[in-house]
Amino acid sequence: MAMKVEAVSAESIKPSSPTPSHHRSSSSASFDQLAPPFYVPAILFYSAPDDKAALDSASALSLFYPLGGRVKGNAAIDCSDDGALYLEAKAHFELSEVLSNPDINQLQKFLPFSPYRVIPNIEEQVIVGVQFTFFNCGGIAIGICISHKIADGASVSAFLAAWSEIAVNGVDGEANLKTPFLKASEIFPPKDIKFQMPSGVISREKLLTKMFRFDGESLGHLRARFGSTAPTRVEAVTALIWKSAVEAARKRPDWTKKYPPSSAVTHVVNIRSRIRSQPLPENALGNLWQSIVAPLMEPNKEAELQDFAGIVRKSIREIDSEYLSALRGENGLAKACENLTAARRLAAASAGEIELYRFSSWARFPFYEADFGWEGLLGCAPPVFP
Repeated sequence: MAMKVEAVSAESIKPSSPTPSHHRSSSSASFDQLAPPFYVPAILFYSAPDDKAALDSASALSLFYPLGGRVKGNAAIDCSDDGALYLEAKAHFELSEVLSNPDINQLQKFLPFSPYRVIPNIEEQVIVGVQFTFFNCGGIAIGICISHKIADGASVSAFLAAWSEIAVNGVDGEANLKTPFLKASEIFPPKDIKFQMPSGVISREKLLTKMFRFDGESLGHLRARFGSTAPTRVEAVTALIWKSAVEAARKRPDWTKKYPPSSAVTHVVNIRSRIRSQPLPENALGNLWQSIVAPLMEPNKEAELQDFAGIVRKSIREIDSEYLSALRGENGLAKACENLTAARRLAAASAGEIELYRFSSWARFPFYEADFGWEGLLGCAPPVFP
């Protein structure tokens, strides 16, 4: 049965105070210029609150003032205070129906718009859109989309954390309120960039979404299988999924060749804490990530779980201080484009010659700290990149 979500209201929210004139134009970091022209979505689900906090979104926008502006070309943000889109909607069903069956097509209903739509003129689009959806049971979903031309998953998490902190304690409250770091462009200044990740990385094919839950005990058992190599949680789970996908591919009856295609993995790596000379805070706004491409795994190679994890770990650890220093150098742009270009080539070949598995992780982002003064954050739906 289709789940009906009905729009109730829509308005534009402007920052609570005007952006100072010397901040009216904000340069994009070079990684922002390479970012794809769509939005980073997230949805937070809450049980019915006893009291609804006064959600001071205007003050949060003042703190993150570039989010209230508009993208200007491919090298700057016009911090024009044009505002963000704010919607309210009514879901004519229970929140439990969503949490028990998190289908990608249904989750889209809790976002202010489709995050993966092709944007013909990005300069006319809002940078931030928010939708509050109220369920029959009193539960709430907060769906947010932030333009990928200015933000990544860590940025979305930082904005939600600051917004919820303001809702609880006010903008001048005690707090754990952290002023966002808005100077990534000083470390990775904009370049004359011709390359851009195309919107076509988002497939139009029908999607199937499944959820597999690893609790602390399950993760402990999984990591114990690796012995002394001790991979991180992300490395261990990535290796398990990759190996399982390869084994499943070998059993598919539709392969006409002797062996199924080779396989490869791409993984997104947050570089904020990896810049040894000048580590960036986790609330640094921007696209501060790199995509690694792990070497091909040949289909006829009998590989153990440790082998998959070793490939993933080695590839991730190549994003080290030396690599990041090269990104800041004279040929940094070419260096940054290497993995993006390799990923595009693999994606083009994945129609039959290569099975490409794309990974990203939000495991360490503090989405569950965004409580808005309510108890009962029941779940966070991260983006799904088909």
